[in-house]
Amino acid sequence: MITTANAPLSLEPEAEDHVALDEDYVLTPAFVEKVVDAADDGDGARLTALLEDLHPADVADLMGFLTEQHRGVVVIWLPPELLAETLPELDDGIREEVLERVPHLILAEALQELDSDDAAAVVEDLEDDQREKVLAAMPDEDRAAIESSLGYAEDTAGRLMQREVMAAPQFWNVGDTIDHIRKQGEDLPELFFDIYIVDPANKPIGGVPVSGLLRAPRSVALTDIMEPVNAIAVDQDQEEVAYIFEKYHLISAPVVDVAGRLVGQITVDDIVNIIQEENREDILRLAGVQDEDRGSTIPEIVRSRVPWLTINLATATLGASVIGWFEGTIQQIVALAVLMPIVSAIGGNAGTQALTVTVRALATRELNSSNAPRTFWRELVVGLSNGLLLAPLIGLATAFWFRDEDWRIGLVIAGAMVLNLLVAASVGVLTPLTLSKLKFDPAVSSAVFVTATTDFFGFLIFLGLATMVLL
Repeated sequence: MITTANAPLSLEPEAEDHVALDEDYVLTPAFVEKVVDAADDGDGARLTALLEDLHPADVADLMGFLTEQHRGVVVIWLPPELLAETLPELDDGIREEVLERVPHLILAEALQELDSDDAAAVVEDLEDDQREKVLAAMPDEDRAAIESSLGYAEDTAGRLMQREVMAAPQFWNVGDTIDHIRKQGEDLPELFFDIYIVDPANKPIGGVPVSGLLRAPRSVALTDIMEPVNAIAVDQDQEEVAYIFEKYHLISAPVVDVAGRLVGQITVDDIVNIIQEENREDILRLAGVQDEDRGSTIPEIVRSRVPWLTINLATATLGASVIGWFEGTIQQIVALAVLMPIVSAIGGNAGTQALTVTVRALATRELNSSNAPRTFWRELVVGLSNGLLLAPLIGLATAFWFRDEDWRIGLVIAGAMVLNLLVAASVGVLTPLTLSKLKFDPAVSSAVFVTATTDFFGFLIFLGLATMVLL
């Protein structure tokens, strides 16, 4: 059932004062509470009535709001078809937990409802013994398709593609193709946008959009209306595939093996998931954490965060060592201890801004060696401009604040602000560029280096200027 913002989905047979989704397409607390109550009572009929008309994405969202105990009850009462469509939508941690509770025969039946790419993604999360039981319970054709997909390396086009594809020989015309499609019925891919034209060696030589096929007269040859296709190599990285789809505005693309033969297709719905996944990973890595979801346990979260916090502890110690070099200056001018965090904090924030923009440009391939110098100088000018704008503000405020001690402190912090923002702009661009050149992921390592550098030079510049000017 499809819902709209003006008419949210109601799942109750009787009129009630709430619905499953609010106007923002978010599950309402009242609905979640009703599911929890039904699970506590073991009321399977009630759970079925509540869940049967929910979209699989909303069922997956619901699972994230439930406890492990309640999820174990709810999953038992999901119809096989709904269970099948829900599994690919679940967060990884929750999906692994749910799969442990589903009997292998029911799971084997559910997976037959999925395209080969989604079925392979689910089977991949199974424990070895459970995987063997599930695959053994599936028809030979479905089992072979899943095993073939799992044979490709993770995060490649081969793992991402669905093997179900609509292809036509190059000697067919429009009428032949339409008649074939109508005869195939249930054997057709569940979702396809293009018919790929193949030569006798099963190599794609072009494609015809379904819309173009329906517009053309029956007697027109497919080769007369076909368009060039962007064939994807089966071992191509999924991030590169997403870039090709985004750059060329593709809806679908054929996947070919090392010999150039058609072996599957990738559709835009898979690419949307990849783009979101890559963006989420980059954002989390910039913060020094790994991918976490609602199903992550406390030990898993701690293990993912502690290493980077340890590195940050080491870099913070490096910054603190600079302060030790100027211990005598700080003892004579205590006001410096109050102002030091301002310089380092502004520098850190400015460095993060430049870093985020640069990492994003690298990820989208908008930044390379040809325009890197221009990008660097642009960020440097931005850093200088920001420094010249902020320095008078902090300088005047500091001079007024410490006017009874030494108004020149305002000049010191203003100068330090400008210089540290230049440092922040430089390292914010150069660090990810250098790491990318060295074949390291800039999203993973850059933030630590940028923070350490801006802290180190922020303290060094500020305290160094204070020593020269005030003492």
